[in-house]
Amino acid sequence: MSKLPPTEQSGRHGELHQMSVSELVNSMNAVDSEALVAVTNCKDQISAFVEELVPRMMKGGRLFYVGAGTSGRLGVVDASECPPTFGVEPGRVVGLIAGGDSAIRKAVEGAEDSTTGGWDDLQAEGISENDTVVGIAASGRTPYVVGALKKAKEHGMLTGCVTCNPGTEVSEKCDYPIEAITGPEFVTGSTRLKAGTATKLVLNMITTITMIQLGHVKGNRMVDMQLSNEKLVERGTRMVAEATGVGLEEAKELLLKHGSVRNAVDAYS
Repeated sequence: MSKLPPTEQSGRHGELHQMSVSELVNSMNAVDSEALVAVTNCKDQISAFVEELVPRMMKGGRLFYVGAGTSGRLGVVDASECPPTFGVEPGRVVGLIAGGDSAIRKAVEGAEDSTTGGWDDLQAEGISENDTVVGIAASGRTPYVVGALKKAKEHGMLTGCVTCNPGTEVSEKCDYPIEAITGPEFVTGSTRLKAGTATKLVLNMITTITMIQLGHVKGNRMVDMQLSNEKLVERGTRMVAEATGVGLEEAKELLLKHGSVRNAVDAYS
């Protein structure tokens, strides 16, 4: 029998069912801290990928995440947060999950085993050679993801992956593998835990750094964020006041009149 990949191996904490709540909290916290170390160890891989991604997006290309299960859900979450956070149009960053949107809430059995499903879903989005595809698979072997990366690369698209095991098939099928090697999980094989945390951190870095490079952040402020609720209006008001030196009442008037922090500050200047 071949050696199991790290994410499937048994961890150092056994007999979890015999631990107290306090022991479980402390032990799980210690294991979770390894997720940040895993991301730290692949910073150069993340940088190399983002350096290639940004010029494509500057030319109008889109970013597609492709995944199944937890990995797919994380991609959908990261993509869905880009329009309200950075003011980019919906569809600029797209998350695709095996089984379709219904799989976000409830597992669709067998969907991840299709070697053609990922590419079919990408084609349905009108993907073109200017776009970028990132396959997300903690295991590194999900057929839905592997098939999508293989076809995307064949069609000349920039490809990357986020995985938590070394030397996997998804890494072999893409241009820029990002391998956050998280090791055994607290509950054996449950990659929604430490691997999921590391994956979310990597996705945060990919989109946040890309959007900064595209000009959607000034200083450390989300100048193009959508004013979709009162909390965000209040945040935007403070940002306008800080940038212009006007009072909060005038800052809010400027913000609501011009629709974004960027436009309000530019109009005042």
